[in-house]
Amino acid sequence: MDTIQLENSTVRKVTIRLIPFLFVCFTISILDRVNIGFAALQMNQDLHFSDAVYGFGAGIFFIGYFILEVPGSAIMTKVGARKWISRIMITWAIISCATAFIQTPMQFYIVRFLLGLAEASFYPCMVWYLSNFYQTKHHGKAIAGFMIAIPGANALGSPLSAFLLGINWLGLEGWQWLFIIEAIPAMIMGILCLFYLDDKIEDVKWLAKEELNWLIETIKREKSQKKDAKHYTFWQALKDRDVLILSLGYFCWMIGYYGIVMYLPTISKRLSASISISTQSMGWIIGLMYIFAMLTIFLVGNHSDRKNERRFHVACCLTVSAITMVLSNYFSQINIIFSFILLTISLCGAFGAYSPFWSIPPSFLTEAAAAGAIALINSIGNLGGFVGPYLVGYIKGLTGSFTISLLFLGSSLIISSAILVFLVKQSGKAMKTPNSSNEIENYNINI
Repeated sequence: MDTIQLENSTVRKVTIRLIPFLFVCFTISILDRVNIGFAALQMNQDLHFSDAVYGFGAGIFFIGYFILEVPGSAIMTKVGARKWISRIMITWAIISCATAFIQTPMQFYIVRFLLGLAEASFYPCMVWYLSNFYQTKHHGKAIAGFMIAIPGANALGSPLSAFLLGINWLGLEGWQWLFIIEAIPAMIMGILCLFYLDDKIEDVKWLAKEELNWLIETIKREKSQKKDAKHYTFWQALKDRDVLILSLGYFCWMIGYYGIVMYLPTISKRLSASISISTQSMGWIIGLMYIFAMLTIFLVGNHSDRKNERRFHVACCLTVSAITMVLSNYFSQINIIFSFILLTISLCGAFGAYSPFWSIPPSFLTEAAAAGAIALINSIGNLGGFVGPYLVGYIKGLTGSFTISLLFLGSSLIISSAILVFLVKQSGKAMKTPNSSNEIENYNINI
């Protein structure tokens, strides 16, 4: 095979081997996060939890997540991604199952906090793992391949969780079975990780010898040249200017993102009240919105790779999301159908920025440094998952409407866009491909 055929063949086999498996793992992770919202429909009443108790318990997950995100990623670089992903999934399965048997608010707080600790570093571990098997120029599509699990899990999780709430077996309520049954796939996949994944490229047995040698040499060459441009250790990467600015940008983005996602059912219900859509019908409509978001993640990631550009793809998606979110609220008083269309576009924009954004850190950092940077960005950003929904609810309580809340969320997305465009120096571009073997020594990182 010539070089192009060899590259295409290798990338295709890597994608078929890794992306579907990691997609399933990530889908289970997202289901595990969102099921608390559905369980609350019965759990709060059965256990006499107030809104304040539930809100604190739901939010404390992100505190545990924040605490162990960076240390967990440091451990992962020592023990290997295969074992660490397996450990994460098995422990969160056990803790999620234990949630079915809580009786008091303190027990609720403890299991939610422990769940955050257990799941911490899962996402950066997956991004880092994929970056070791793909050239930088393919990162957008690779990340998009498993990132579509986020909207996909939301689209599938709603009807699944609603169904499980109707189960009443062996003296346990539906919300208890929800935690138990949805923990089983995590346990199974966690065990399979030990046998299915490889710690490093050199351990791979599912590529032809020629393909394996090409992949090893290509990734090794890229890593070497990234180190020549910016050689960091795990902890040094945490102090890098662009890593810190990316963390700030991601934090602002997650404020707007989680504000949209957490309150989407509430906002949609308010919009649909004027045309008398049932709750079940609204669930299917929201599911369709997330399907469009899945498609957007894939298309934006693919386009970002083709154009070899990251920052402006992120900024464009977030800006569109902010504008259409605000316009959706305005048009809700004029044309409800058009308002839903705008809200769908807003959701797609908030999701579409994912793959180009997470292609930036591995483009200028490698190995342990990349793992540390991804972990820091993700941990700080996920604090926005606590701040966004809380402030939306607080502003809604003060004003009695979502108008000011949506303006706040939109502003957060615009600020994130500006940070990415004007403050981040790293472009996330892939390395230039040599036209001949004689040019290999003259590779440069295009940043």
